Amino acid sequence: MPDTPLVLREARYHQVKAVLARLRLDSGARVVFLVDKDGQQIAVQGEVGNLDTTSLASLAAGNVAATSGMAELIGEKEFPTLSHEGERESIHISVIGRLLLVVVFDEKSSLGLVKLRSKQISRQLTTLFDEIVRDDCQDVDAAFAEMGAAAPLGRFAKTDEIAEQIAFLLSDQAATITGTVMLSDGGYSL
Repeated sequence: MPDTPLVLREARYHQVKAVLARLRLDSGARVVFLVDKDGQQIAVQGEVGNLDTTSLASLAAGNVAATSGMAELIGEKEFPTLSHEGERESIHISVIGRLLLVVVFDEKSSLGLVKLRSKQISRQLTTLFDEIVRDDCQDVDAAFAEMGAAAPLGRFAKTDEIAEQIAFLLSDQAATITGTVMLSDGGYSL
């Protein structure tokens, strides 16, 4: 099943930012990003300066995608963490389901500390995003039920009702029906 889009409301966004701020403080990182696997930046915390955050988010996602391909070649599902060490700056990426936690740090911190703190925060982010998805699904279900109740029928059409209409349209009895739009929305669009 493909991932549903995330809807991050303001209060939850501030919760995510607080978690990232805690990681930044505990790990001594310069900047911490939360990115989805498509390369879209969700939140950032820290000293961004002249760093091109959009490019970094996209490149981190591409890096994870490339190494996932390598992992599959050797029989692994994915590599849950990636690290790149430079002379002055380093990057650590943790894969958390559909999210990427990207930590940029310098010589004031160590890879071991960043990995430890990232792993601890990953559990917290997993719980938080499970709640976000659950809350969003409940919001969508409530909105859909409210819209259906406003239809003259008092609900939207059921799956089996639509299936019966499709079966009829595919039958010989409907051979003369052409160029017609049949709305199956309980009268909602009237």
